[in-house]
Amino acid sequence: MRFKDRVAVVTGAGSGIGAATARRLASEGAAVVCADWNEEGAAKVAAEIEAAGGRAAAVKCDVSRKADCDAAVKKAVDAFGGLHVLVNNAGITRDGFAKKLGEDKWDQVLAVNLKGTFLMCQSAMLVMMERNYGRIVNTASVAVLGNPGQANYAASKAGVIGLTRTLALELSRNQVTVNCVAPGATDTAMFNGVPDDIKAKIVGSIPLKRMAKPEEVAALHAFLASDDAAYITGQVVFCDGGSSVGA
Repeated sequence: MRFKDRVAVVTGAGSGIGAATARRLASEGAAVVCADWNEEGAAKVAAEIEAAGGRAAAVKCDVSRKADCDAAVKKAVDAFGGLHVLVNNAGITRDGFAKKLGEDKWDQVLAVNLKGTFLMCQSAMLVMMERNYGRIVNTASVAVLGNPGQANYAASKAGVIGLTRTLALELSRNQVTVNCVAPGATDTAMFNGVPDDIKAKIVGSIPLKRMAKPEEVAALHAFLASDDAAYITGQVVFCDGGSSVGA
């Protein structure tokens, strides 16, 4: 039980990779706060964890709002007595080729994916620094290598990598590690919204010839959040079936 007596906050925990990560951490002993703008989805995942014998709570959280981020951290402290792990998984896409990409779509994606990651880190680090312990795992994407139609998304995720590396340096003196997972195509509602012909082309380009399962990305989140990764910080690990190798 790698997370016995540990408390975690997972953003975007109402579905997909976030839900899988919340379940994985709970299965290894963590008390988990499931944070998501979709409160119903977060509550459902928290209920599933509790039904399986774990400890969980749900909180409505728009990560682009500092007050919501502070509230998610406060929920962890008030409900379970602390905060040891933060997994930033909340993210959105608003795709479009750059020549036609509206300013609103740029702002929405940067607000959630990059600003939201920063605000959650800022809220969590205050608790972690005080206790000289913490594990922060951010989520980027293979799109950082470049992906037509996703200038806003790719830029936001590249920003997450820069943020991860900088926070790793700033927080090292407090024994807080900060790392980043960069998933490739994953079998989630977000990816399944892609037209079938484009989806087939993407999957065909992956060396392993399949999408990731959410649970596979969750396993990497859990590793980097655990003490097995205590000497790893400031790193970006691609979980993409080999897509980044030849890029």
